[in-house]
Amino acid sequence: MTPVTRNRLIAVGALLVAGVGLAFVAFGNIGENLVYYWSPAEMLTQGEKAYGPTIRLGGVVKPGSIQWNAEHTTLHFQVATDHTPQSVAVTVRSTEVPPQMFREGIGVVVEGTFDKSQVFSSNRLMVNHSNEYRAPKPGEEPRKWQETVEGSTTAANTTGAQ
Repeated sequence: MTPVTRNRLIAVGALLVAGVGLAFVAFGNIGENLVYYWSPAEMLTQGEKAYGPTIRLGGVVKPGSIQWNAEHTTLHFQVATDHTPQSVAVTVRSTEVPPQMFREGIGVVVEGTFDKSQVFSSNRLMVNHSNEYRAPKPGEEPRKWQETVEGSTTAANTTGAQ
């Protein structure tokens, strides 16, 4: 076998292996590993397709919707498509402590699943913020963020909240 023939066979073999790998990725079960990124309005229009898969839901924390139970570390709030009062919103339930910057009106992305009871169960909560740091003003408490969370809770959900 001549070196030219051997090089051509190696090249054809490498192309076949690459083609099989590409076909596996393209036609395999890669769709099961996708994470959809939807706004509340987009997710609700998906209907049955939204129930079950992991979703990243992006929007704005609706004013007046935060309910924080410190005793059970349970957070309920609504994510709306935009800042308008008539905006489509979805109720989110999270069992983790919210980030320090979490408050009403801030942009959030929550990751989790949506169920048929129309509640989004979040296992990850991220807030949208600017990259500019502002130190607390003189006399301002560094833990002022708790006022936003605890101040907007309802009496039924504040048992043990300090």
